[in-house]
Amino acid sequence: MGIKVGVLSLQGAFREHIDRLKECGVSSVEIRFPEKLDDIDALIIPGGESTTINKLMKKYKFKSCLDKFYKDGKPMFATCAGLILIAKNIKEEGQGLGYIDVDVKRNAYGRQIESFEELLNINLDGSQNGRKFKSIFIRAPKILSVGGEVKVLGKLGQDVVLIRDNNIIACTFHPELTSDLRIHRYFINMIKNNKGEN
Repeated sequence: MGIKVGVLSLQGAFREHIDRLKECGVSSVEIRFPEKLDDIDALIIPGGESTTINKLMKKYKFKSCLDKFYKDGKPMFATCAGLILIAKNIKEEGQGLGYIDVDVKRNAYGRQIESFEELLNINLDGSQNGRKFKSIFIRAPKILSVGGEVKVLGKLGQDVVLIRDNNIIACTFHPELTSDLRIHRYFINMIKNNKGEN
């Protein structure tokens, strides 16, 4: 039957996620209005300007539909700004949407000119021994703490940068800006498992 992945397309790096999904052989749809969430199996919330994305989500009244999407257990993948939006707590700013049990700090690694690339230890399936993943950090948030049920899938030194909380994965960097499809493929497998297609 196949799967359909929505990419929140209000602002930010949504086109790059769509390109990576296409490379993985998966159909995607740009999500610009909340009612479109009913038509998809999973959602990617991309990086960009979290304040701008949040304002547009409020303008188009996304919250109740997103809450339902989350409560229905449909998979989500949040990168950078997307992670900030769905976090439980945002330092010095209060609560996020609360879909993942993490505390985060916005722009914790510095400004745009302090963006950097790093080879990360990631371990997606327990058998890769932390095989390196080239990752790009752009005004990245920092995960300050994780809840007890959260699985850590990747670290930058001692900093947690890639996590899974039930049917949601999130990272502080931009995997969509690289040619390494491992994280997107991991997400696609999550969707297939959720739909009982594996």
